[in-house]
Amino acid sequence: MNGTALVTGSASGIGRAAALRLARAGYDVTINYSRSGDRAGRTLDELHEIGGKHRAVRADVSDDASVRALVAEVTADTGRLDVLVNNAGTTSETPPDDLDGIDLDAWDRVFAVNVRGLVQVTRACAPALREAGGSVVNVASIVGLRPGPQPLAYAASKAAVVSLTKTLSRVLGPRVRVNAVAPGWISGEWMERTLGEHYERLMDRRARQTPLGRNVTVEDVAESIYSLAAHHPFVTGEVVVIDGGFTATT
Repeated sequence: MNGTALVTGSASGIGRAAALRLARAGYDVTINYSRSGDRAGRTLDELHEIGGKHRAVRADVSDDASVRALVAEVTADTGRLDVLVNNAGTTSETPPDDLDGIDLDAWDRVFAVNVRGLVQVTRACAPALREAGGSVVNVASIVGLRPGPQPLAYAASKAAVVSLTKTLSRVLGPRVRVNAVAPGWISGEWMERTLGEHYERLMDRRARQTPLGRNVTVEDVAESIYSLAAHHPFVTGEVVVIDGGFTATT
């Protein structure tokens, strides 16, 4: 066993893939979910098939009391935490260019989960991470670095994640490393919702324009999360773009 890991928002998508990758590397993983109990149960079954001591804990990362209860459960056995993956996130339904149509309640909810949630979880985990000399990996997005087809609230929140990654690397150093991944267009349901009826055409075009010849998968992102968490002992405050070279060449 390599240690313990907490992955927020891990019932499906990137979080699920990261949890499975960490479990295959020998970590005991706690997955966290807010509403997707059925999906979390299926992911937990997959983790148990790999082997190890895994669990699923329901908690809303935007609620500090809920976060502290989650972290208390995660650290109850050993008082330490080796890896934290801040993946929990949400978005709004406002089209990217619709400034007048922004729903401010939705805006606040996006920031409560994507930004405040990240801060609350990291703060609650900090003592256990310091005890272990652990690592934090935040899940940002390419739209936190450059414009893209995502609602303004989501893009702005991911820019905040990029900034927090750099700031937290100083706050938590030298015992804890803090890095982030910034995925490009990921094949699957998230971009299907974002692009709608244009999904196949636009994803095909993006793949043709990408030096590595395809779009990103959740498994690609999970591999980079694992690498940042478990290796690279002198890397902190960095944001790794995972898009097959698209951003670097267009």
